Amino acid sequence: MHVIVIAANGPVFCVGHDLKELTAAGCQLVAACDLAVAADDAQVATPGINIGLYSSTPTVALTRNIGRKSAMRMLLSGDMMCAEKAHAMGLVRDVAASSDLTETTMALARRIAAKSPATPKTGKETFYDQVEMPLRETCELAAEVMALNVPEPDALEGIGAHFERRAPQWNPL
Repeated sequence: MHVIVIAANGPVFCVGHDLKELTAAGCQLVAACDLAVAADDAQVATPGINIGLYSSTPTVALTRNIGRKSAMRMLLSGDMMCAEKAHAMGLVRDVAASSDLTETTMALARRIAAKSPATPKTGKETFYDQVEMPLRETCELAAEVMALNVPEPDALEGIGAHFERRAPQWNPL
């Protein structure tokens, strides 16, 4: 299993915009990631509105991750938001002391990377497929994925290891 960690190199997390010209788009990247860990002193914003530019591209990831009202608040106010508030609305999953951020993030990455390499692929596909589906279709998809996943080699190995009280030996991809 591979885990990609994207981190800031310096005091500002951005995706490449020149901060003297536009806005950073770091919030958009955070919203687009599967998981996010923020330093307790971090702040996030979609400040385009402050310069007369509606942040339309962050709208997509924000509304799908934090909900309509929270996204609209960010997009229309342009206000900076502290890490705890970003956590409370679901933009970031964890908040760590700035001094512990790397270790906290890497510990999570190691836990995820230690899992079956095949299973997260199935999980992520199912997760994102079902997000926009009606409830009935979502339940049908979940049942179908479970039925297909149980006989997979890594599932059989994981279940066997659980009952035999041993560490699973995952199949490499």
